[in-house]
Amino acid sequence: MLELDERHWWYRGRRRVVRAVLDDLPLQSSTRLLDAGAGSGRTLDELAVYGRASGIELDPDGVEAARDRGHDVARAPIEAIPHPDASFGVVTCLDVLEHTRDDLRSLRELRRVTRPGGFLVVTVPAYPRLWSRHDVVNRHHRRYTRRSLRASAEQAGWRVDRMTSFNAAYLLPAAAVRMARRSANGHGGSELALTPPALDRVLELPLRAEAALIARGVSLPAGLSLLGVLQRPRFGSSS
Repeated sequence: MLELDERHWWYRGRRRVVRAVLDDLPLQSSTRLLDAGAGSGRTLDELAVYGRASGIELDPDGVEAARDRGHDVARAPIEAIPHPDASFGVVTCLDVLEHTRDDLRSLRELRRVTRPGGFLVVTVPAYPRLWSRHDVVNRHHRRYTRRSLRASAEQAGWRVDRMTSFNAAYLLPAAAVRMARRSANGHGGSELALTPPALDRVLELPLRAEAALIARGVSLPAGLSLLGVLQRPRFGSSS
């Protein structure tokens, strides 16, 4: 994943979708942003445009790669973020929650470090019925529905401002691939390796179109992934 983060169509497309919602948030140049699960630090390159960005990452190779890009990244899990309460105006957590054993605990910790009125932008894989070898190889614990993501977010004290699917164009092809791989007795690795690099720019085009729609406020009804924009209420319990 660290090797693919820069060029792979999926990561490039997801960054476009995330920028589409970040552009709609009321941010200032002094806003502090945190990428929780920063990977190689490539997303931090994007977040730095919006304010003062830093990150956390559990994998030591990811921490090293992100620091080599010039970013402030601490090695830590999202269940124990090494920052004080209410430190950040915006937190991103992109395809990380599904890797945690207790997503409710993780969402509460993300809320703790977000200031009242601040935002969490979260992406997760959708449709539990699409569980496959890809999820096992990537050490996922779950896939989400809109209802399950909303329920976990609200139970952790977040207000759900917006939710949309994305990566709709490849939903049916991915479902077909996963059914075929199931019939092969579960062999194979991550699906990220199934597409050749020469096709990255072409395969990214549908996600470009989706990002443009999302930027206009459209909520896409279906897709391989879900995106939620969550807000920490300004008033209420600080726990």
